[in-house]
Amino acid sequence: MRVLVLSAHPDDETIGAGGTLLRHIDNGDEVHWCIVTQPHSPAWPESAMETSNQQIDAVSVAYGMTSVHRLGFPTVQLNTVPYNELSKAIQGVVDRVRPEVVYLPPSSDLNQDHRIVNECGLVATRPIPDCSVKEVLAYEISTTSRYWNTPFVPNVYVDITLHLKRKIEIMRLFEAEIKAWPHPRSPEGLEVLAKERGMGVGVKAAECFSLLRKIVY
Repeated sequence: MRVLVLSAHPDDETIGAGGTLLRHIDNGDEVHWCIVTQPHSPAWPESAMETSNQQIDAVSVAYGMTSVHRLGFPTVQLNTVPYNELSKAIQGVVDRVRPEVVYLPPSSDLNQDHRIVNECGLVATRPIPDCSVKEVLAYEISTTSRYWNTPFVPNVYVDITLHLKRKIEIMRLFEAEIKAWPHPRSPEGLEVLAKERGMGVGVKAAECFSLLRKIVY
C-alpha cells in the first residue's frame, strides 16, 4: 500500500499520525511525506531553514520514509499563496506518488495553514477518473485542534500502543518544536493524549482521525 501524509509544517505528521505511520511502515507499506511550508526571511533567520531541513532529514530516516517532498511555501503565510497554485503543487505530488491512503491536517483547527492544507489537499485528492486515492483521513493536531470554534470529531481510531514510545522519540528530533510539560507538544502531552484517546476505545494508546472519504471498488 502507498500512503501519503501531508504536513503544513514539519512535525504535524508526527503529532497527529506518527504512531499510525510507524504501523504502516512496519506492515511494509510505502509512506511518502509532503511538507507544504518552510521558514522564510526576514521573519526567521537564515539558520532556521538549515535547521528545519536537518530535522526533516533526520525524521525521514527515523521513520523510513519512502520519499520526502518539500513544496517550500511560506509558513504562516499560506493565505498569501493563490489557492490554485497550492492545490496544483499538492496535486503534483499526488500524481507522482499515486497513494491509496492520504492523511492531512484537520479543518477544525486554529492554525490557518492547517485549514488551508486540508482544503487544498481535498482538491488535490478529489475522486476524478484514474485517481489512485481510495481513502482520505484528517489527523488531530492536539496543539491547535482544541482551540478552534468547531470541535475535531474523530470516527477512526488506530491502536498505537506498540508505537507510542517510538513516536515520542521521533518527536524529540524536532528540537526547536518540542516543548516542556504541560504544553500539549511536550513528550508528556503527546503521551497523555494518546492514552486518553486509547482509553476511549479500550486500548492503551491510540491516534484518532476523521474519515473524509472512502471509496470501495
